Order: sequence, then structure tokens, then C-alpha cells
Amino acid sequence: MPTCAAARRRAGTAPRPPARPKVPGGTGTSRHSDPTAPEETATRRLIRPIVPEETGMPRLAGRKARENAAEGVETHEFCPGEFCTFAQAGRLSRPCLFSRTAVPAGSVETQSANPQSANPREQAVMAIMPDSWIRRMARDEGMIEPYVESQRREGVISYGVSSYGYDARVAEEFKVFTNVDNALVDPKAFSEQSFVERRTEVCIIPPNSFALARTVEYFRIPRDTLVICLGKSTYARCGIIVNVTPLEPEWEGHVTLEFSNTTPLPAKVYANEGACQFLFLKADEVCETSYADRKGKYMGQRGVTLPKL
Repeated sequence: MPTCAAARRRAGTAPRPPARPKVPGGTGTSRHSDPTAPEETATRRLIRPIVPEETGMPRLAGRKARENAAEGVETHEFCPGEFCTFAQAGRLSRPCLFSRTAVPAGSVETQSANPQSANPREQAVMAIMPDSWIRRMARDEGMIEPYVESQRREGVISYGVSSYGYDARVAEEFKVFTNVDNALVDPKAFSEQSFVERRTEVCIIPPNSFALARTVEYFRIPRDTLVICLGKSTYARCGIIVNVTPLEPEWEGHVTLEFSNTTPLPAKVYANEGACQFLFLKADEVCETSYADRKGKYMGQRGVTLPKL
């Protein structure tokens, strides 16, 4: 007669052990499936894999999952903190390892670790502003002067308002870096011998050299807005890179532009045509301290402005 349990079951002489309860959409058992299960059995069960239709987040498995299960802690790989999908669904009977949020089973309320908001959609965000907002702010608040209502592109590098930004023009003032006087470029003690000044409609930047310029437009940035700048693709395809640092809340002035000629050939930059695109990011909360509040050193700058300490 068979002696081991498996042999007796095959021979039909021993009853099969009761099947473990199945969880819809998965295999095996889960502490999430029955929040009323006894505490001593819940901590011994391994966590089943999460199926994509539930959360799209894979379960943390292996030794770490068994350790957390023994400690009575819910564990989810890539868990989004206090906004845990299981917590929102009311399926946690113990704290989530990542969120540190205790949620009673059967409850849809989450006790967020962030007292300001229990909903990720209520978090502070910065939205990129469309052409209608740019137009209204330029017309009513003088955010951009002079302001070009629509894109101008006939025979020129395009400029004017776009769908979600504003393409600014470069003015006729240029400071082209040169090594004629063998000057040293020092941000803390910038020498005017480092460049030559040109006022022209077409500026030629020497190979692997650099030029400073400014925008035709004068900007006044709202207190709840941050502006970033990207170069024009026409110049980028020619190896001419435009670099501009962010325009901070309540800053105003002409924007100093930096043109880098990364090619081994001379390069042209056309004045009074598009040079870069500004994107306006508006926050849902106003900053405590603006650029004007801290009296920034580049506040109200006009013309091409050199480095200041």
C-alpha cells in the first residue's frame, strides 16, 4: 500500500486537500481578496501577481514579498506613495510599505501622508499656456512688446505667436567674441576686450565662436508664470545653438540671447527674424518670492547685457 500522501492520492486511497480559494483575474490567494480573513492566515499567504486590468503595476515577488507578508505589510512594486491603487480601492487592511498609509478594509478613503491633498490631481501643477492666453496677456498686461499677432514666415525665419508659445526676433545689436586681444573670459570679471560690437542686419559668427544678442521684444513675466526658451529648428539644423536661461516670475526686460556656432564654418544670424521660441508655464499657486521681490541683478535690462556679479 502506498505510504506517501501523493501516492495514496493517485491510488484513490487518500482524500485530496481542500483547494485554495481562487481570486478573480489571478491565481492563488491574496490578502486583498478577503479583508475579513483571520489575521493569522492572512500574514502567511503569498501575494498573487497583479493583473494588468486591475492596476497595470507588477507585484513585488520573491524573498522581499515573503518578508513583507510576514510583517503584515502590503507591498507593491512601483507603488505611487500615498496614492496607492489598492488604497484607493479600499483593499488594504494594513499599511502600504511605500505609502505608510493605513486604510481600513472596505473603505475608499485614504489617510494621505500629505495633509494638503489626498488626491494626486489636486497637486500643484504647471500648465503650458496656449495662444489665446498669450494674446490676452500681451494685449491687456503688456507681457510682450511689440507683440506680433500671428506667425510671419514669408521669406524669413518665422516669428510671432504660435500654438503654445511665442517666437521672438533677434535685434540688430551683436557682440561677437574674438581672440584679437587675447582676453580671458571670466564670469566674475568680464572684459569688454573679449568681443567686438556690430550693429547689422546680418551677423557673421566665426567658426566655433559665440555671439551675444538680444530680443526685439520686451518681456514682462507674470508672478505665477515661468518662461523657458528653445531654439529654432532652422538654426539648429545649421549647427547654430541658441541658449537662454529661464525668465523668472515678475522679471522684465530685453532677453539676452546667446548664439553658439558649433560648426567649423562661418555662420549667419539674421536680425529682425525669428531666433527662439518662448514657452509659458503657469502655476496654480503664486510663488512666495518673485524675481522682483529679491531685486535680481538683471531686472529691467535693456539692450545686450553682459554678465554681472
